[in-house]
Amino acid sequence: MPVAVRRAVRRAVRGVVPGAVPGVALRPFTALWASQASSNLADGVLQAAAPLLVATLTRDPLVVAGMTVAQFLPWLLATLPAGAMADRVDRRRILVAGNCLRAAGFALLALALAGGWRHVALLYAAVFIAGCAETMVDNAALAIPPRLLPREKLERANGRLFATQSVVHTFVGPPAGAALFALAASAAFYAGAAAFALAGLAAMLLPALRPTGKERRDGRSTPTTIGQDIRSGWAHFWRHDLLRRVAFVSAAINFFGAATGGLLVLLVTGPYRLALSHYGLFVAVPAAGAIAGSLLAAHVVPRIGGGPTTWLAALTPAAGYAVLGLGHSTPLALAALFAAALASSLNQIVVSTLRQAAVPDELLGRVTAAYRLIVLGVVPLGALGGGLLGRWVGVRATFVAAALGLALAAIPLACRVTTRRLRDAETPR
Repeated sequence: MPVAVRRAVRRAVRGVVPGAVPGVALRPFTALWASQASSNLADGVLQAAAPLLVATLTRDPLVVAGMTVAQFLPWLLATLPAGAMADRVDRRRILVAGNCLRAAGFALLALALAGGWRHVALLYAAVFIAGCAETMVDNAALAIPPRLLPREKLERANGRLFATQSVVHTFVGPPAGAALFALAASAAFYAGAAAFALAGLAAMLLPALRPTGKERRDGRSTPTTIGQDIRSGWAHFWRHDLLRRVAFVSAAINFFGAATGGLLVLLVTGPYRLALSHYGLFVAVPAAGAIAGSLLAAHVVPRIGGGPTTWLAALTPAAGYAVLGLGHSTPLALAALFAAALASSLNQIVVSTLRQAAVPDELLGRVTAAYRLIVLGVVPLGALGGGLLGRWVGVRATFVAAALGLALAAIPLACRVTTRRLRDAETPR
């Protein structure tokens, strides 16, 4: 990027990025944090605006569900190629291009809405394009912290990133998106586009994050194809016993979380006999638990160890599902959800730190993509399984079954995940 442009961008965002003081260079991690925070804000705004828009366009359940398919399909189609790109291309450019692509897509959608052109296919297209860009941005962003910070600061840095994501994506973005949509449908999508554009501007302030010198020496003497890069990243992930094991632990947590997540509103408004207005508590309380886990990770994980954290991340949600399925107390149910989210958040930081510390930088994007394919690929399967089981045996029984299933899956998967093995797996940088 030309020096003049970089200086102009720096002046433009200095007033809105915490930690940026006039006359002091913006630290690279702060630029990454600002970019991710703005991107998460846009995601939160659109999380509320997109369902509201589709609900005004159709009442067909299949068409409404199609938006979720369009949103998550890129994670199945584009995750592995996006990971390969993260190891081939300057990761700063990926963040800039991906966020600008999302900004352009939603800005065009907002223009169409403002002009009175409303069709669900436009929303599908915008959400699908944003999902494709998100696979690129997320894989690249998760591979950046080890290039900016030493190992001893990764847990704190990851905690800051995940805490910010939880706050703006859950507490700030959705209410803002709903309020803007109430004013005008286009206003919410204009706001989302602006936040994505700001994320791209903040990413411009990162240093160049091209493939390392070692990668150029070792891997580029013989040119490789994207397919070969994907296979080498997958092979490295699959051969890494510990990383593969924690991926399947996280996949089990996500599978049973998806199986119960869609039924939670039925549990709250049915057996618990709460008004629909109280459902917000069952969303906000777990989000608060996730934020608490992100903020406490740097202090808690070193004290109890990564191994026990992994066990807690699997068994605490299992106990929570049992409490929800068998109990009747709303405060106890909320406490169980808070504890489960807190434990899962701690584990997310343990796994991210392991992946960043144990995988060579030249493979980190591809290995991250392979990991996320396993962990996120089970979400639609879990939701479908939970819906079918709920129809067959009832909502309460589904939560009890999820508790047993997660506990049984966690025992063989987590038994060899110890703090010592996690530390031994880290390669010196």
